[in-house]
Amino acid sequence: MKFTLSWLKEHLDTTATVDEITEALTDLGLEVEEVVNPADRLKDFKLGYVKHAEKHPDADKLRVCKVDTDEGEMQIICGAPNAREGITVVVCKPGMYIPGLDITIGVGKIRGVDSFGMMASERELELSDEHNGIIELPSGVVGDTFVDWLAANDPAKVDPMIEIAITPNRQDALGVYGIARDLAARGLGTLKTTEYTATEGQFTSPIKVSIDEDTRDGCPLFSGRLIRGVKNGPSPQWLQDRLTAIGLRPISTLVDITNFFTFDQNRPLHVFDAAKVSGDLRVHRAAGGETLKALDEKEYTFSAGQIVISDDNGVESVAGIMGGEETGCTDETVDVFLESAFWDHIQIATTGRALKINSDARYRFERGVDPEYTIEGLERATQMILELCGGEPSEMVIAGDVPNHARAYKLDPERVQSLVGMEIPESDQRQTLTRLGFRLEGNMAHVPTWRPDVQGEADLVEEVARIASLTRLKGVPLPRLGDGIPKPVMTAQQRRLQMARRTSAALGYNELVSYTFIDQAAAALFGGGDDATKLANPISSEMSHMRPDLLPGLLQAAARNQARGYMDLALFEVGPVFQGGEPGEQREQIAGILIGRTGPKDVHGASRAVDLYDAKADIEAVLAAIGAPAKVQILRGGEGWWHPGRHGRICLGPKKTLGVFGEIHPKVLQELGIKGAAVAFSIWPEEIPLPRKSATTRAALDISDLQAVERDFAFVVDDSVEALTLVNAAAGADKALVENVRVFDEFIGGSLGEGKKSLAITVRLQPTDKTLKEKDIEAVSEKIIAKVTKATGGTLRG
Repeated sequence: MKFTLSWLKEHLDTTATVDEITEALTDLGLEVEEVVNPADRLKDFKLGYVKHAEKHPDADKLRVCKVDTDEGEMQIICGAPNAREGITVVVCKPGMYIPGLDITIGVGKIRGVDSFGMMASERELELSDEHNGIIELPSGVVGDTFVDWLAANDPAKVDPMIEIAITPNRQDALGVYGIARDLAARGLGTLKTTEYTATEGQFTSPIKVSIDEDTRDGCPLFSGRLIRGVKNGPSPQWLQDRLTAIGLRPISTLVDITNFFTFDQNRPLHVFDAAKVSGDLRVHRAAGGETLKALDEKEYTFSAGQIVISDDNGVESVAGIMGGEETGCTDETVDVFLESAFWDHIQIATTGRALKINSDARYRFERGVDPEYTIEGLERATQMILELCGGEPSEMVIAGDVPNHARAYKLDPERVQSLVGMEIPESDQRQTLTRLGFRLEGNMAHVPTWRPDVQGEADLVEEVARIASLTRLKGVPLPRLGDGIPKPVMTAQQRRLQMARRTSAALGYNELVSYTFIDQAAAALFGGGDDATKLANPISSEMSHMRPDLLPGLLQAAARNQARGYMDLALFEVGPVFQGGEPGEQREQIAGILIGRTGPKDVHGASRAVDLYDAKADIEAVLAAIGAPAKVQILRGGEGWWHPGRHGRICLGPKKTLGVFGEIHPKVLQELGIKGAAVAFSIWPEEIPLPRKSATTRAALDISDLQAVERDFAFVVDDSVEALTLVNAAAGADKALVENVRVFDEFIGGSLGEGKKSLAITVRLQPTDKTLKEKDIEAVSEKIIAKVTKATGGTLRG
């Protein structure tokens, strides 16, 4: 929305500066996007008087002028045909920037004669395209600023233009009058109001109007009148200046008047050349297939149900959006039919989007205009047409009625404090609403018809706070709910997720934040992709299902990076995954992937391909950081997307899985376009038991001062027996005494025979109450042998 300062002052009696106005507008919610002030580029130029002018000794078309300025007499050489003695001019001194030439002038020598500046033309000062001569002023005092002279004699040339951004809820600010109302409510001036008198019709309009019954929901009111004997042509200079300043091209007086009311009062109008209208005007819904060549010289084809205005010849206007070229006004127009109607904003938006027409009328109607101004707008526009174009008006013709948008809400002064946190006296609140056009009856505030966005008591509070200025809002700390140290804001699980992020990043992983939606094919690879997680209205076909796991998103990101030449990747993500659409079918997951090598190639060959032990080390580090128990079991039996022989489940028992690590199945990698192998880990933080004590202090170090003992055992087992089975059996022989079990050797073949292997383990025994004696060690050793023999079927190697 653009307007000029002088235009604003037509409705607002104010002495505020441009800076004060723009600051207030932004504070009121009408954010200023641009201010163009022509005076800024002209402020240095001053008036001079040519005392003497004579022909240049070496150039017939140049004249050497003696110019009286505020700094004394200056010699200026000028080639303008009107440069002569006795005229008042605009002087540009050395060092000044000339905007029209984009140069900074200096002292020059022209054909051997010094020139100390120049006398400017209108084009050189960007006032117009006129450049056939220098500016001649009919009045002025030497030394006066050119800006002050223009402000007094030709203010349109130095009228600041202000552009503001309009949010969808402030359609009333699409008219200069609405902007002035807001500024007056803030206290930057007084709103000017002008009464109008209805124009008495001199004859009955030969053109009648009607609205089809099935169209009244889209056009509740349609009014108009015929004005005959008008004289169309260029509009007055003041009107052209107004429109030109906001970027509109003046066309003719009749069209310029409708454009003026569009921006001045947020009231779009339309004028038909009455001589080109056949019969009466009818507002109706298109049957489908009708065509119209509009004023933008494009042809549009209507779909069934779109609202149009037709005469006996067919469609003549896209209702509320754009008129037709056939009935448009020209300089030859003598009789004109002026239309003012109220259109439903939904219907306008639907038709405008379907036809892809953007117009000032559509922009306003689809946001909402004042329904009660429909008739008044017609009357005021009639008076301006009669004043500028002459003519004789007919009686008004009206179809439909003004829709009833009356509503009122209770004004509760205390709600300002509770909703906004500002203390504003009740008298100020009532005064603010009254200035904005609300009508107060007791505690009930009746909403003006030009504010369809006010739909409740909270909106009244917003209006009061907006005018009072939220810059007055002072920060006040929230009251403490109790004495002592407040309880932590984050839950234990939230702190775990935070620690998991920090630990993963410290391990060298980059965090990924992906969409919770993935495609059906990727979801199916990880146990999802069914109807339970399917979105009813997906963003795209690649985001049709809720993700069942974090790994597909990580792998897809890795594939995109590989396609761009990044082959060594370490990515992790923390977020929710979904098994269904119900609240209980969602849980948090921590996942990471490693792809490529541990580092760049080097001469020492230290770089190697990542393997599942890298993932195992990282998952153990994350689990330790978030408080998982140190003693866990590693079992097989992971989901189908893990490599069947190269993964492990970290468990507290066969049924309680804390996480999984290992290689991703090659088939899954192939489906997702991953080059090479990928190892990963997944952690389910909700499965990790919380500590029994919630103390914030660290527990005391529990260390034994008794000597630990290590014993080695070698067992001959079938080659199909997993080393983990043997380790778990030995660790379970005496959970209080066995601190740890470690495999240190494997032997296959030789004297063991076919299908056999030897696994050697070291068992560390840590006593806590007494030093172990030989018989104690022997007793534990026998338990270990017995446990391993039972679990694996193996024998102690001799």
